Amino acid sequence: MRLFGLIGFPLGHSFSRGFFNEKFLREGIDARYENYPLSNAGLVRSLVNENPALAGLNVTIPYKEAILSFLDVTDIEASRIGAVNTIAISPERRLKGYNTDVYGFKKSLVPLLREQHTKALILGSGGASKAVRFALEELGIEYRLVSRSPSGGHMISYRDLPSLLSTFMLIINTTPVGMYPAIDACPDLPYELIGPEHLAYDLVYNPEITLFMKKCRERGATVKNGLEMLHLQAEAAWKIWNGE
Repeated sequence: MRLFGLIGFPLGHSFSRGFFNEKFLREGIDARYENYPLSNAGLVRSLVNENPALAGLNVTIPYKEAILSFLDVTDIEASRIGAVNTIAISPERRLKGYNTDVYGFKKSLVPLLREQHTKALILGSGGASKAVRFALEELGIEYRLVSRSPSGGHMISYRDLPSLLSTFMLIINTTPVGMYPAIDACPDLPYELIGPEHLAYDLVYNPEITLFMKKCRERGATVKNGLEMLHLQAEAAWKIWNGE
């Protein structure tokens, strides 16, 4: 039996284990998927050495960037992105990092795009944000990063949003704000400026409707959670693990 799993901390919010184990059962695949909450990314080496059946890992917050330091090799695209969410483990126990978040995000976003969605606000600047940025660049969508501590470049403060929401019609939350169990939280936006022309995409999928999505939907915006992205990136990871 091959073993796969998810590393990050904490992992109580994740649906990955359920998704993969249901897939294995449904398709008659002799494999198991487990959660591995690691207190730091460097423990991945011990995890792999202690589990010889481990053939692949997914990586979630907060280790999508930190994990790069502990890999033997990184896929060219993942290196350009600067974040990894999928690791293939060779029989020699070498770790190769990939990023399937870009594929999952882009494929789930494109059907929702309308002519007004030419500029995006990306809430957050972590590993998931890097994948979103890469996808938007491929789609030719201009973006600004919204951070509590902006440091120049494409980064702006939440205080700057009132002047931008009339032209930046795509809003993407890449932060864990509003994720289970803290479901009563949401990004600090001037929601009264959101309207029917906006598209609000939350990478969080647990809960199904985050407070961010609820507030935007109440203003008439189209909303989307990250569940489809999760499924798409997971299927892409499965192909990598199987050399497809």
